[in-house]
Amino acid sequence: MFEVTATQHVLAVNDLKKAESYFLDKLGFSVRFRTDGWSFLSFGQFHIMLGHCPGEIPARDIHEHAYFAYVNCVGIDELYRDYQQRGVDIFQPISDKPWGLREFGVATPEGHRIMFGEDIKLPDII
Repeated sequence: MFEVTATQHVLAVNDLKKAESYFLDKLGFSVRFRTDGWSFLSFGQFHIMLGHCPGEIPARDIHEHAYFAYVNCVGIDELYRDYQQRGVDIFQPISDKPWGLREFGVATPEGHRIMFGEDIKLPDII
């Protein structure tokens, strides 16, 4: 039987040290391991592989294509408050959406975008 156990997102970054620092200090990730030109980070079952790619177009320059992950979670209001206190770049404030999710969006200094969402109970429609 097929089962997805986790995902790993590969991000090209111009400044590996700065990007890693943001994921650790602002977003709450931890280091799994490092190797030449790579940093492997985790936040629960959300895994990131940062690859040092100087000279590549930064994610901020590709606008809407900079979204790379949607993270379903529990405790979104607590996470949102924590990110506000840490000074995370929140580009979409937290709100309840008509598709049954409470969500918000963050961006890294290079412009990679992550959405966080938590299921909410929608009213029964008759």
